[in-house]
Amino acid sequence: MEFIDLKSQYLASRELINARIQAVLDHGQYIMGPEVAELEGRLAAFTGARHCITVSSGTEALLIALLALGIKPGDEVITTPFSFIATAEAIVLAGATPVFVDVDAATCNLDHRLIAASITPRTRAIIPVSLYGQPADMDEINVIAGRAGLAVIEDAAQSFGATYRGSRSCNLSRIGCTSFFPSKPLGCYGDGGALFTSDDGLAAAMREIRVHGQSRRYVHTRIGVGGRMDTLQCAVVLAKLERFEWEIEQRQRAAACYDALFSASLGERFDPVACLPDRTSVYAQYTLRVAQRQRVQDALHAAGIPTAVHYPVPIDRQPAYAHWASTGGCPVAASLAQEVLSLPMGPYLDRPAANRVAMALAEALAPSLDGARAA
Repeated sequence: MEFIDLKSQYLASRELINARIQAVLDHGQYIMGPEVAELEGRLAAFTGARHCITVSSGTEALLIALLALGIKPGDEVITTPFSFIATAEAIVLAGATPVFVDVDAATCNLDHRLIAASITPRTRAIIPVSLYGQPADMDEINVIAGRAGLAVIEDAAQSFGATYRGSRSCNLSRIGCTSFFPSKPLGCYGDGGALFTSDDGLAAAMREIRVHGQSRRYVHTRIGVGGRMDTLQCAVVLAKLERFEWEIEQRQRAAACYDALFSASLGERFDPVACLPDRTSVYAQYTLRVAQRQRVQDALHAAGIPTAVHYPVPIDRQPAYAHWASTGGCPVAASLAQEVLSLPMGPYLDRPAANRVAMALAEALAPSLDGARAA
């Protein structure tokens, strides 16, 4: 069993993907070819944002967003400690200080109730992460930011295609950033990412920053980066877009299947990351909390079931970032890091495979239940 079945996805769209790649090989415009503008138009229309700017990775998208906002040394940016390292990495690369605010235990997303207490005169922005495929509490976060005059950047690397109160992820705040890393719900065959905004000035700035700060050829009006998304990667995403909404539905179907199977087989031991009723998830990962995780992982591995941990060490406890940890730490994130477990997920996960995972997980958890009874 594959943790993420990219082979089946390719086979389902092979002719279209191959044709898109061949078109790029035929015209030879490997940098900023016509597929770049075409993809940007398609993605902007999909999200409802006025502008989409494709870039070389999700990490680069975050960095470009911060640079476009004028984030500089001495500034603070509030974010979550429970995410992939890129979220905080971009803040530090921009010269700013990451301020870690704990997460909500049910959703694993930034806890909006804790943000206000961490705002200081140096705070310039908030970066909530839409973890595991589900948007954070964006309305509440936007209100808090608005009162303090802060920008909100949604890190939607895992949630592209999800909805929140009727709007698409990446169009929920001043700037949205996503990733097209191959394992993402909408992925390319290498690195890629995109920025979204309806602010014309920010869009112009981000377009310049991604090409070394150029306003026109060899005229550099800003400090920039080499952040363009390759034409070939744009071609792959264009091909995958044709089935993307169907794939979102299939991911949600697979998650619902897991929910039903685990509820039946695990009962009170079933502790999934909550998906709230006012939003949808694209299930970049299907994640639950388990006790004695290593033992459970070992048992699943023995049964041929791959697993992953997103994430085993919170960012504020990473060696390179620990000196930015708050005095009280982030106890919820620390607890989650010991218990979260992600299971195989994707649009091509069928019911027999889900059944196999459910049976193996129930068997893996049985010893802990027996031990609890004996105690």
